[in-house]
Amino acid sequence: MDGKMLARLGAIVFVAVATTATVIELNRKEDAPASSPVRPHQSDRDPLREGQRRCQQLGQQAANDVDCLRVWAETRDRFLGRAPAPAAPEGR
Repeated sequence: MDGKMLARLGAIVFVAVATTATVIELNRKEDAPASSPVRPHQSDRDPLREGQRRCQQLGQQAANDVDCLRVWAETRDRFLGRAPAPAAPEGR
């Protein structure tokens, strides 16, 4: 077998392997991408979520709303994985 024939045979084998790999990859079932966030099952009624929606609807006024400040602090603690801060005693 001469060099030209060996080179041609190598090229044909390479193209066949590349084509087979491409067909297999295109036919593979798509799983959920690893980078997409997976939402955990949440109950139908989440008081924190409702508070966030209310504060969102308040717009600029939410910056002065005590309940919105509390909701934001709780959201931040949940996001950062911290234990919620103890509530300040009222009536002092």
